[in-house]
Amino acid sequence: MKHAKKIVTVCGAVVMAWSAGIAIAGVTKPGDVKFDDTKVTAPLTNEAGDAAKGKLLFSNRKKGNCLACHVNKDLADKPFHGEIGPPLDGVASRYSASEMRGILINAKVALSDETIMPGFYMVNTGARVAKKFKGKTILSAQQIEDILAYLQTLKE
Repeated sequence: MKHAKKIVTVCGAVVMAWSAGIAIAGVTKPGDVKFDDTKVTAPLTNEAGDAAKGKLLFSNRKKGNCLACHVNKDLADKPFHGEIGPPLDGVASRYSASEMRGILINAKVALSDETIMPGFYMVNTGARVAKKFKGKTILSAQQIEDILAYLQTLKE
């Protein structure tokens, strides 16, 4: 009987979460992200971002690849910083976490339709997408939160 009570409680919590519109797995799906103007105030996951992991993703040429477009003095030991986007030194002093999250998720909404920065957490990425990447995000929800945690360490 003890086990039955636990199952009812768990099922009750799941039903309450579902009826309240809360993501049961703790991850907001790309299509469910809510922009408030240019900001995304709600974290994409229930797990806090990890700045150390975010720093690795930031410089990873196969994941975030942020260095391809942005200079970042914090990663001066890494080669080939780009100059297409603005320098990210002190970015946390210029943008709030909600603004940066919006930019990472979909820069076209957060910045401008004219930006060449990709939307890292969206699935409708354009017409010239390789078949194997269609319907997939560039980064996961947790990776967005990790990079955001790292960017928040970059203060002037």
